[in-house]
Amino acid sequence: MTHPITTLFCDVGGVMLTNGWDRAARKLACRTFDLDCDEVDERHHLTFDAFEEGKLSLDEYLDRTVFYAPRPFRREAFKDFMFSRSEPLPDMLDALRELKAAHGIKIVTVNNEGRELNEHRIRTFGLGCFIDAFVSSCFVHFRKPDADIFRIALDIAQTAPEEAVYIDDRALFVEVAGTLGIRGVVHKSAAETLAALKEMGPFAAYCPAGPDLG
Repeated sequence: MTHPITTLFCDVGGVMLTNGWDRAARKLACRTFDLDCDEVDERHHLTFDAFEEGKLSLDEYLDRTVFYAPRPFRREAFKDFMFSRSEPLPDMLDALRELKAAHGIKIVTVNNEGRELNEHRIRTFGLGCFIDAFVSSCFVHFRKPDADIFRIALDIAQTAPEEAVYIDDRALFVEVAGTLGIRGVVHKSAAETLAALKEMGPFAAYCPAGPDLG
């Protein structure tokens, strides 16, 4: 039996937007601010899980990775650089908006991100205008690949696993969602993702029109 798709769970970085603070961005930051890239990267990997799980603020993360020593630049300049790395991926943003408008589906993010970066991206790119809920690691204190973040997403969306599809550019995370019965698409382009969704079954409104109770 093919179940209708009432809910899309979506990653943000690599699907809707560019990655917020990935290896390439950190390397560019090290070149721009004349930092030891190996040392920053090691400190990042020792610290980033706690930052993404909402257990460290951005300032605390930077205290441990950049400002553990005196620097000739201001903290705000470095933060501005971090925020500037985010760019929209218009094809997928447009596709998601159109799917929601056409079918009345629910759209929920499931993403790993530190709070300040996450909130900046939500505000800057108007994600709250079409996304119903943000199951972000910094808000729920679980991060992918922990399957519990997908369990939380199902609870918040109040969606059965068989009626949901998860979209992510990382195959491992799609596989983890699949262990809970959530179908998945490994995202490569908007066109390929839309074609894959079409093959999975029809879309259906999360809240179909009921009887007139007026």
